[in-house]
Amino acid sequence: MIFIEKAKRYCAYQERTHQQLRDKLYSWGLHKTDVEKIIVQMIEEGYLNEERFAMAFASGKFRINHWGKKKIEAALRQKKISDYCIRKALNSIDDNDVSQSAFKLAEKYLSKLNEKDHRKRKYKTIAHLISKGYDAETAKKALSKLMNDDE
Repeated sequence: MIFIEKAKRYCAYQERTHQQLRDKLYSWGLHKTDVEKIIVQMIEEGYLNEERFAMAFASGKFRINHWGKKKIEAALRQKKISDYCIRKALNSIDDNDVSQSAFKLAEKYLSKLNEKDHRKRKYKTIAHLISKGYDAETAKKALSKLMNDDE
């Protein structure tokens, strides 16, 4: 079947979720029974693996885009990834790396911030880190470490 080969190429190019493949197969005009058969075959042959996708996605978004765990989790939920795969992907990110990343992000943001008021600088930096997916505690710790280093 030509669609199986197309699906293999589609999944071999980069990691995909089950939903991404399902949507692509429907866009090719396939019916539900054919779509589900192809998805099962792709899983069996190792072309489709949600756990592998979640790990690669989380790692990439953290290392390249500097996203925090909360933003990564929200994005994976939006992609309809199972709770198990999300937990496994988030646990693969080291908490020390998260703290370091938050610190570097805060440092970079503060250097660009033109605000003179100390309290507003702190507030805006914490808000920025939270918007990037870091929890409030991590953001506050990174900022306090940064502020102590400046003194």
